[in-house]
Amino acid sequence: MYLTHAFLIVKILSYFILSFAVTLALAPILIRFLYKYQCWKKKPREQTFGGEKTPIFTKLHSVKEITVPRMGGILIWGTVLIISVGVFIASQILPEDSAFKINFLSRSQTWLPLFVLISASLLGLVDDILVIKNKGKYIGGGIRFKVRLALISLIALAGAWWFYYKLEWSSIYIPFYGNLEINGLYILLFILVVLATFSGGIVDGLDGLAAGSLLPIFSAFGVIAYTKGMYDLTVLITIILGALATYLWFNIHPAKFYMGETGIMGLTVTLAVIALLTNSVLFLPIIAFVLVVESGSVILQLLSKKIRGKKIFLSAPIHHHFEALGWPETQIVMRFWIVSAVMSGLGLVLFFLSKFL
Repeated sequence: MYLTHAFLIVKILSYFILSFAVTLALAPILIRFLYKYQCWKKKPREQTFGGEKTPIFTKLHSVKEITVPRMGGILIWGTVLIISVGVFIASQILPEDSAFKINFLSRSQTWLPLFVLISASLLGLVDDILVIKNKGKYIGGGIRFKVRLALISLIALAGAWWFYYKLEWSSIYIPFYGNLEINGLYILLFILVVLATFSGGIVDGLDGLAAGSLLPIFSAFGVIAYTKGMYDLTVLITIILGALATYLWFNIHPAKFYMGETGIMGLTVTLAVIALLTNSVLFLPIIAFVLVVESGSVILQLLSKKIRGKKIFLSAPIHHHFEALGWPETQIVMRFWIVSAVMSGLGLVLFFLSKFL
């Protein structure tokens, strides 16, 4: 047993290092490409998608929006895709025993997370390209929100179908209680979880904020996957972590590029699928607390303006509120990192307590 777990740990750490190295090698190539073709907004955003003026946001971010390129998220899903394809090819060539040792691609654990990561990331890539070219019906370009939501819903529906009909999942784990059978309602639950997590993608707004907040979140689910014996999924999460760590190397202040929709859309949707796949979705709001707060701040802001006729925050999502208060960008980002790490730890504590109490 010790040797088995020792080998698994070596395998997991090796894939982390491989992912970090591959992303590190790709980063300079992508950076040169993004700057050569000026992959940034040609005009800073001055209005919300509803047509309201955004003077605070424009004042804080107008320079960055037209000088720092988007689409840095290509590094993350590109690395995952390259390693996955490489492992698949190697597993077809190597002897069966060696192929089994290096392979992490499995129908029950990694096919679906890979599918949603790539599909949602490609959707985000299209959105980023439209923004850069200032095309689309959105102010500033991009895919309309309703269209984007519909397409993400289709991806979620495909995932829900796979879970319910292929993997035969029809129950949800209730902490300190056990599994609750919900039958066909699982499909609806799956779609709602994906859409809710996707809404937390607005965390991508300051140098290093998204990647630094997501690292402990994915790490927590990596621990959960490992304790559940889902070693293939653990390896996939580790590869994502390695790519995220390298991305963060280039995204910390002053950022070389931003993740863009091609990064954050794929990562948030994949996070939701991982939480569902590990049957720990009710721990997701705790572990991903930062995403909940970010999304919640926007919802509260919109409701307050509609019902009360005035804002709660100076600017939403909430990290822009702190900026408007005069907090330094690096201070906001690092405090979000700390909160994300603490809440991810709390989520793990509750997860283990629910198993042993």
